[in-house]
Amino acid sequence: MRDKDLQDKQLQEQSEKVASKDDFPINWIDRISLFLSHTIKYLIPIIVIVMMYEIFMRYVLLKPTLWANELCLWLAGVCYLVGGIYATRLRSHIRIVLLYDYVSRPVQRIFDLISTTIIVVFAAAVIYGGFEDAHRSFINWERFATYWDPPIPATMKPLTLICLFLIALQSVNNLIIDWKNPKEKQYQPAKDLK
Repeated sequence: MRDKDLQDKQLQEQSEKVASKDDFPINWIDRISLFLSHTIKYLIPIIVIVMMYEIFMRYVLLKPTLWANELCLWLAGVCYLVGGIYATRLRSHIRIVLLYDYVSRPVQRIFDLISTTIIVVFAAAVIYGGFEDAHRSFINWERFATYWDPPIPATMKPLTLICLFLIALQSVNNLIIDWKNPKEKQYQPAKDLK
């Protein structure tokens, strides 16, 4: 019994190490990111339930729905967009560690500044270029042009711009918080396998 308790404790500690990447300081920008991501995560079980309902209706009762696929597409799109904000907060975006890990902290800061600048410029360009279309879609309540005809474009186009803005804001926030940190530890893939 004692060995099992020890194994359970070790497994719990290992899970906490993997799952607790969210140990960064929290300010108002982080609160927005956390609120959105922790609220939107409840859409995932709804997607699963709707898909199970569709499967049951289609293959058991032979009466497929006209709305389930589009609803799941819509909700999954929202999850995807908001997930980008949360991934940015956790710094779990793609980073090319080949160079980053082998340079000094001042050079890492330059890399961080360059990547944050690129993110902000990209977000600004997309928001500037897409604002008119997103505004028109929302004001006219643009629909998906299918039988169920949900307002997916009317909601997703503005949400894309809002999420891009929040990703850029979170990136700047991360840069400010991480600026004074010491050199990040070198990534060791072997640790992921333990």
